[in-house]
Amino acid sequence: MTDKYRPLVGITMGDPVGIGPEIVYRALERPRLFDAMRPLVIGDARILENAVAAADADVRITVVKSPGEGAYTPGAIDVLDVSDLNPETVQWGRPTPATGGAMIDYICRAVDLAMEGRIDAIATGPVNKAAMKLAGSRFHGHTELLAARTEATEYAMMMAGERLRVVLVTIHMPLKDVSGLLSRESVLNVISLTERSLRERFGISAPKIAVAGFNPHAGEEEMFGSEEVHAIRPAVSAAVNAGIDAVGPLPPDTLFYHAARGAYDAVVCMYHDQGLIPFKMIHFEDGVNVTLGLPIIRTSVDHGTAYDIAGRGTADPGSLVAALEMAARQALFKMNQAEKA
Repeated sequence: MTDKYRPLVGITMGDPVGIGPEIVYRALERPRLFDAMRPLVIGDARILENAVAAADADVRITVVKSPGEGAYTPGAIDVLDVSDLNPETVQWGRPTPATGGAMIDYICRAVDLAMEGRIDAIATGPVNKAAMKLAGSRFHGHTELLAARTEATEYAMMMAGERLRVVLVTIHMPLKDVSGLLSRESVLNVISLTERSLRERFGISAPKIAVAGFNPHAGEEEMFGSEEVHAIRPAVSAAVNAGIDAVGPLPPDTLFYHAARGAYDAVVCMYHDQGLIPFKMIHFEDGVNVTLGLPIIRTSVDHGTAYDIAGRGTADPGSLVAALEMAARQALFKMNQAEKA
C-alpha cells in the first residue's frame, strides 16, 4: 500500500511512568500495522528506550523532528521527542508534576499536528487523572482536554468494539449530579452526534440507535423516577422526527443483551458506569475509546495507566492495537470520501 493510502497516525505515549511506553512498542512489533498506517509516536524517546531495554525487546528507536521524516517500517519506531525526562530519576508507577506535564504535552502536540493536517489521526495512550491534576491541569481527562484544544462545543465519549458501541450523555461526575444534567436538549444532542458520527466516521449508512433509560425499568411510567418522561423520551421523539432511527428509553438491564447481539449500532447511555460496565464485560481487552464531535479523528485505549504493573513487560497492547486500527480505518474512510466529493 502506498503512503497515499497509509494514513499517518500519531500515537501519544501516555503517562511516561505507566504502561503507555510498553504497550506502544509492543503494539508496533506487529508488521501488519505498518501495512495499514504510518505510526508516529509522540512522546519521549529515552523513556521508550528504557521500556524496550527493560523487556530486552528487539526494537530500534529513531528520533524524528517532524512527521515527514519518519521511515515507518517494521522493526523501527519513529518518535517525535516532546519531553526529555531522565530515565534514571523517573520511576515506574510514580507520577510527578514533570511526568504529568509531559503526558499532557504529548496530547497537545498530537492535537496541534492533526489540526494542522500534518497527521491524519491520533491514537492516545493511557493517562491518569490524578497525574494530570498533579501537573496543574484543570481537565478531568482526555475528552475534556481534547475538546478544549480543538474548540469543539458538542462532543461525546464513545466506547467501541466489534460487538458493542456505547456513547455517554454525561462523563466524569458524581452520580448524584447526573439527573440535573439530563434534559431534552442534552440527550438529543448526543443522539444526533452519535448518528452523524456512525455515518461519517464508521461508514454506517443507516445507523440504528438505542437510548437507555436512567431509572430502573426505564422509570416504569414515573414509578421509579421522571427523567425518562421529562428528558429522554422527548429527546428520542425529536430525533425520530428529524429522521434518526432511534428507540427508547429502554430498560438497560435488557437493552444491552440485544445490543451486544447486533440489534443496534450504538447505545446512548445516561452516565459513565451505565455504559462502561457492560462494555468492558465484553471488550475489556480490545475496546476503543473514541471522541465524537472533534474536527480530528481520535481513538484511544479504554484502560488506565496500570501503575502496579508498569515496567514489568507484562502489559497487554490489545486495546492500543484496536485503537490504531480503528484510527487508520476512519482516516482512510475520510480520505476516500474526500476523493469522491
